[in-house]
Amino acid sequence: MRLIAATVLSILIAGCAGTTAAAPSATSLATSTVTSSSAPTSSATATQATTAALACTAPAQALVELTEGPYYKANPPQNATLRTAGVAGTPLTLTGYVVSKSCQPIANAKLDFWQADGNGNYDNSGYTLRGWQLTDANGAYRLETVIPGLYPGRTEHIHFKVTVNGQTFTSQLFFPGVAQNEGDSIYSSRMLVTLNTSTSPVTGTFTFVVNVA
Repeated sequence: MRLIAATVLSILIAGCAGTTAAAPSATSLATSTVTSSSAPTSSATATQATTAALACTAPAQALVELTEGPYYKANPPQNATLRTAGVAGTPLTLTGYVVSKSCQPIANAKLDFWQADGNGNYDNSGYTLRGWQLTDANGAYRLETVIPGLYPGRTEHIHFKVTVNGQTFTSQLFFPGVAQNEGDSIYSSRMLVTLNTSTSPVTGTFTFVVNVA
């Protein structure tokens, strides 16, 4: 009987020891998983934030200046989120940089945007889909808007003015794959946004290269 009791007792002790030993291993694995998965995310974010600037090859070709058009309104609000509830159009987030021809990012560059809504209509009585913003310390900008619609004689486009050191450059952005592009006398393929329609909202990028050294 003493032999049986001793055997049972040794089994129970071994079982408890095994359970205790397994716990740190599970905790360590969980910590390791979190650390390894968070590191690539941080790295990817950092890389994504600098892609547009790094893609610039000096000397870069400056943006094509195009007509202001008849719908510009002075004194729009400072606003990087032009997309508001009820505004017609496919949501679009446009990001990128303002850089010099030597590919140096320009902080505090003023970007003034205005455009039609998804039905091709401008707000000429107020400031819907109109606003300006300043680039951040890295020369980056972010615009929350919609893809503009067509109206007679014009393809899809977003108007803008970019002001750097008192110099203002006026032009328009266009969208790839729009049939009306080639029939638009103002259209320039050099002012095409790079678009990703697989995201929601749709995302686009464009680097504004201004005619400064």
